[in-house]
Amino acid sequence: MTPALQVEGLGVAFGGVRAVDGVSFMAQRQAITTVIGPNGAGKSTLFNLISGQIRPHAGRVALAGVDRTGAPPHLMQRAGLGRSFQITNLFFELTVFENLQLAAQRLEPPRQMLRRISRGQLSLHRVGELVECFGLGAKLGELAGALSHGEQRRLEIAVALAAKPSVLLLDEPTQGMSHGDTADTARLIRELSRDVTILLIEHDIGLVMDISDHIVVMHQGRMLAEGTPAEVRANPAVKAAYFGDASC
Repeated sequence: MTPALQVEGLGVAFGGVRAVDGVSFMAQRQAITTVIGPNGAGKSTLFNLISGQIRPHAGRVALAGVDRTGAPPHLMQRAGLGRSFQITNLFFELTVFENLQLAAQRLEPPRQMLRRISRGQLSLHRVGELVECFGLGAKLGELAGALSHGEQRRLEIAVALAAKPSVLLLDEPTQGMSHGDTADTARLIRELSRDVTILLIEHDIGLVMDISDHIVVMHQGRMLAEGTPAEVRANPAVKAAYFGDASC
């Protein structure tokens, strides 16, 4: 089966510094592939290359077997890629409902784009699905800026899913969350992976080992190792460069 996402020899340099250097891996359908590595390893830059925020200097990105290398973010979204960011990226002055409906407006046919957003039936239906999935019914009328940090992060995942992507990139979705919110988000991500392929950046190693199907380890812009959680944990190079403890 063709992988949902395929990255081959991807690389980019800034001022002679190779931020990402020859990274290759595949993300299988309806699975969670997690990218880990120390700060500065190139993880977020890798996401920027995949999603079209940055044009790569080398390599290729394919979605469902179709080469999308260098396509800008709006075309990557049209091709089925959704993304959340490390820093919360919401319209804080709009309500939860308005954030969701704006994101879901992408589902409306082009001839409907000039109509009032409140009349978009496809987007309204999608908002209803997301409200049920994420349990947002009691929060719909609240401003996004008034939500707790954990609620904002969950809303951002919902917004990223609004256009029904086939591949979802989540950049540290549990950053700054309480233990309880982190556990709830981990369960949510696992449930979402039944319907969408997930590529995740995450620093919580316990969470990574618990929910990941495949792990890619980066170090200084390069891919150090990849494999199942058990394979990665047992890899001597990963222990030395990332875990820092041969007894891990």
